[in-house]
Amino acid sequence: MNGTPPPRPTPPPATPAMPPRKSWWWFVVVLAINYFIVTQLFPQADAPVTVPYTVFREEVGKNNITAIYSRGTAIEGRFRAPVTWPTPEDVKQARAASAPRTAIDRRLLPPPRTSIHFTTELPAFFDRNLEGYLIEHGVEISAVPIQQGSGWATLLYGFGPALLLIGFYVWLYRRAAQGGGGGLGGGMFGIGKSKAKRYDAADPANRVTFNDVAGIDEAENELVEIVDFLKAPEKYTRLGGTAPKGVLLIGSPGTGKTLLAKAVAGEAGVPFFSMSAAEFVEMIVGVGAARVRDLFKQARESAPAIIFIDEIDAIGRARGGMMMGGGHSEQEQTLQQILTEMDGFSGREGIIVLAATNTPDVLDRALLRPGRFDRRVVVNLPDKAGREAILRVHVRKVPLAADVNLEELAQATPGFSGADLKNLVNEAALLAARRAEDAVTHKDFLDALEKIVLGPERPLLLTAEDRERIAYHESGHAVLGLLVPGADPVHRVSIVPRGQALGVTYQRPQTDRYNYPEAYLRARIIGMLGGRAAEEVVYGTKTTGAENDIEQATHIARGMVTRWGMSDAIGMVQLAPRENAYLGTSMGFGGEKPFSEQTAALIDAEVNRIIHGCHEEAKRLLREHRAALDALVAALLKKETLAEDEILEATGLPPAPQLEGRPVAS
Repeated sequence: MNGTPPPRPTPPPATPAMPPRKSWWWFVVVLAINYFIVTQLFPQADAPVTVPYTVFREEVGKNNITAIYSRGTAIEGRFRAPVTWPTPEDVKQARAASAPRTAIDRRLLPPPRTSIHFTTELPAFFDRNLEGYLIEHGVEISAVPIQQGSGWATLLYGFGPALLLIGFYVWLYRRAAQGGGGGLGGGMFGIGKSKAKRYDAADPANRVTFNDVAGIDEAENELVEIVDFLKAPEKYTRLGGTAPKGVLLIGSPGTGKTLLAKAVAGEAGVPFFSMSAAEFVEMIVGVGAARVRDLFKQARESAPAIIFIDEIDAIGRARGGMMMGGGHSEQEQTLQQILTEMDGFSGREGIIVLAATNTPDVLDRALLRPGRFDRRVVVNLPDKAGREAILRVHVRKVPLAADVNLEELAQATPGFSGADLKNLVNEAALLAARRAEDAVTHKDFLDALEKIVLGPERPLLLTAEDRERIAYHESGHAVLGLLVPGADPVHRVSIVPRGQALGVTYQRPQTDRYNYPEAYLRARIIGMLGGRAAEEVVYGTKTTGAENDIEQATHIARGMVTRWGMSDAIGMVQLAPRENAYLGTSMGFGGEKPFSEQTAALIDAEVNRIIHGCHEEAKRLLREHRAALDALVAALLKKETLAEDEILEATGLPPAPQLEGRPVAS
């Protein structure tokens, strides 16, 4: 035995199914009923109106009849001008309770109709002088029936509705048959069919490999074994092992979860079925489960294969909550079908389910148990080295100038995901093309970074007083970034309005930070309040320009008190809801606050104490270094935008000293 699986036996040819016996009697019955209903209840607009003989004589006397055709006592003819019978006055009188009875029972009169064609009956006491009377008034007496309209129009009007109804039924039946099942959930209109996009690794245009993935080496290494199993499953099954049925990719938006799943399929050389979880759910109950069945059916037919479900939290949320439409909602049925399908294969078929989510905490526990999603791979935001590697991947087809420093760009973009870095390269290339350059320069990247972070430039006409105040505001941030120990180095200062900001001070950390000391947080608050402090020191007044600074400072100070235990008055107590580590949003308490009003007042007092102390420290430092502040303002008013070396040269200050951690003896 060499480990090669034996060839599958060729299945016997399928016996062709006998077509069902066709019966057309129901078709004829439907057409006949339709024709009777339409002709009797809904006559055509030009259908003949039956008038009394007296009305016929009156219209002949008015020269309003052009031709007649007689057969026995029946007369058919055509008016010159359309005639309405019965007249509305006759109908009105017939409906009146006091209407007298005449030879015609007016209570039985039909509703008025207007037509140029008419029919009537000759009375028993037929007038022999009628022929002369007709000739005298110019009436043509025809020996053949008078044509009242197109025969095809009559057939279409009589049988058209039934033909349309039958045609719609036949089309509906064929669509249902193509969908692979009966009923709405089985494929009618194709809504039960999976909408998964298939990518074949054999197609070079769609193939993605690990060479296209960078900056997430830890997650990539976790999936190497998956690729190896899909390439050589006998290597693992010979000892009784099975591959994981499912792998859950967890990470922030834009970190490359979908790209990583495509790379796994590309490396293994197997088909890749991609579908968003939101595409499963429809308003009609049962469609989501039908699409799940169809998706797994397609994967089994193409095995080995990979199924990728993006944003699985759309259908994988924990069951048992209150939902509209009752407990057995469409979302729950879809989730249960996924659980059933993942239990339906042993792992030897070569089908692996990859899923991505930003909110793993809300997923159903049955979905996360071993045997379904066996592994969880966290795709973190890239560090500095990872960002540089990602930039190198995205600049492969972009001509770069000699001054471009990807390492410096990676250092200037902390917190950027792979998608953010791809957008940065694209914006820089577009900006260079707009400037008619032959290659993308380092300045193009910096300008693109400012545009992404702050928005495009705004052509505002500011007065000299406003420009000076804005310059002092931004200089206050920058000078404190050079004075406060532990503050992030100041990278760029500008008073060019961008987005909603009238100016910007861009600070970047020298290294990626994963743990924040209390001194660093206070240094950040002092730097944020430097703009307001500079305005108070120089002008003695306040403006609305510090709104965003105050918001950020309050957020950090409240976190110090309620989340990180940095207040002696409060202590190490969790008083804030947990935040989603991948979306940066609060999870909420889900009810009332878990602390008293006295504690809430104490929290507010501690937050105010921290912010007030940092504000006073900012004003003290700016008063002591007023000369450096004025010098930086003068340089800003002259050039509008200053880089790091220009800031140090204008102020004459060295970079801020870095904090040194000291071990505490116990």
